[in-house]
Amino acid sequence: MLSVLRVHLPSDIPIVGCELSPYVLLRRPDKTVTTDDVPESAPLDGHFLRYKWYRIQSDRKVAVCSVHPSEQATLQCLGCVKAKIPVAKSYHCSPKCFSDAWQHHRVLHDRAASAVNENGNEEEEIFGRFNSTGSGVISASLTGSASSTSLTNGSTPLDPTAVTQRSGGETWFEVGCSKTYTPTTDDIGHVLKFECVVIDAETKLPVGQPNTLLTSRVIPAPSPSPRRLISVGGADMMGQLDSDGRLSSSGTFTVLSYNILSDSYASSELYSYCPSWALSWPYRRQNLLREIVGYRADIVCLQEVQCDHFDEFFAPELDKHGYQALYKRKTNEVYSGNIHTIDGCATFFRRDRFSHVKKYEVEFNKAAQSLTEVPVQTTQKKVALNRLVKDNVALIVVLEAKFTNQGADNPGKRQLLCVANTHVNVQQELKDVKIWQVHTLLKGLEKIAASADIPMLVCGDFNSVPGSAPHSLLAMGKVDPLHPDLLVDPLAILRPHSKLTHQLPLCLLSLPKRNWSWFGTTKKKDGPSN
Repeated sequence: MLSVLRVHLPSDIPIVGCELSPYVLLRRPDKTVTTDDVPESAPLDGHFLRYKWYRIQSDRKVAVCSVHPSEQATLQCLGCVKAKIPVAKSYHCSPKCFSDAWQHHRVLHDRAASAVNENGNEEEEIFGRFNSTGSGVISASLTGSASSTSLTNGSTPLDPTAVTQRSGGETWFEVGCSKTYTPTTDDIGHVLKFECVVIDAETKLPVGQPNTLLTSRVIPAPSPSPRRLISVGGADMMGQLDSDGRLSSSGTFTVLSYNILSDSYASSELYSYCPSWALSWPYRRQNLLREIVGYRADIVCLQEVQCDHFDEFFAPELDKHGYQALYKRKTNEVYSGNIHTIDGCATFFRRDRFSHVKKYEVEFNKAAQSLTEVPVQTTQKKVALNRLVKDNVALIVVLEAKFTNQGADNPGKRQLLCVANTHVNVQQELKDVKIWQVHTLLKGLEKIAASADIPMLVCGDFNSVPGSAPHSLLAMGKVDPLHPDLLVDPLAILRPHSKLTHQLPLCLLSLPKRNWSWFGTTKKKDGPSN
């Protein structure tokens, strides 16, 4: 008979707006173990699974800290209450929390004073952590006997018929009847209960005891930290934004390049300073989508996009916003995990601004194989391949603009654009591999440029810093033979150093540490570009 062996949630803290998808381990009638669902529409051996979600609402009201959402609040800002600021923002877990947050918290009071009705969607968010001192607002302690309805964090009463049972001062409200559940603002501060039970398909009655689990208290989704934007030369030449946030100049376009951090790398071991709920994919994907769409870029180049996330999330979601998607998965000669979780490079473009002409794929593993196909000993070739084969790739896309370039000499000519998107090897000790991969990509782009008068846009995560050899090669078109990065070359793949050049006149468009975008025309240059 069908039976449930185990249920658990991958994330320890539920967050408003982030889907909860429990892991349910089943034993089939043939004794095999599976995680496949058994819905009522497709029963197995006369049985199926029924799911229910409950919100546990205690008579003891609980408030959640607006700064540290995983902590229970002990203080409430009376200034927020008097100013009718959303109650969720008035709570703090300690006097120190309130004091540290005061410099930013008082902005809420200033807003309320200047615009009483300014309580839009933005006011439903909460502040992140702050580091400041000084306080001047009276705060009230929250005790276990508090009975103010405001302590429910804005929860709205449910229909009494939704109450399933009441026990020991707790009321259970049924809030969902599917395997997954997405917490709402009504759930903030409350524990959720998941129930899974085997049902007889004929009698519709439960078979055995239900398997249940309880979550931590639901927390509101924290507001993202503001981005520190770095201005670069030429940024003021990009045109003016219209009322929709789009560039008004018809001959210009916007580009976004972003390493989104693959879920397979987002572990607590690598990011121990980050709470586990903030690393969970259901939480991050919504924030990533919100930010990417918010920039309204005409071209979007993403790195570290898992294959399954591209197919199941990014491609369909960005399609809703008018983007066409192209993808190149990393090769898997080194990677030994699930092939569906291999990451790669994804390029998106707005269908109303560009059309797809051609796609090229660069696999650095293949380039390494060609590089080592010389008369060398087998052991030497194996050593070389072990150093060069890292599964990195590049995606090159040729697009045709649907807008006109004002002032062009030949208005009837097709306006093509070549967009390269890559992710260079991350290992800092393999400086020679980084340089070789960048040089290999640039040589491939030179071949495309030689076949057509076409501008080049090179985006990606180069895992390098300004002043490094890869940066010098991109920016200056060459690398100083005395550059210290060239000292790391055990395979002699960078020699002679004079070959480390290219003829693409690229100029830097953005510089966020290691994720760069470069743009250039295809006219040959006599010396380094500016």
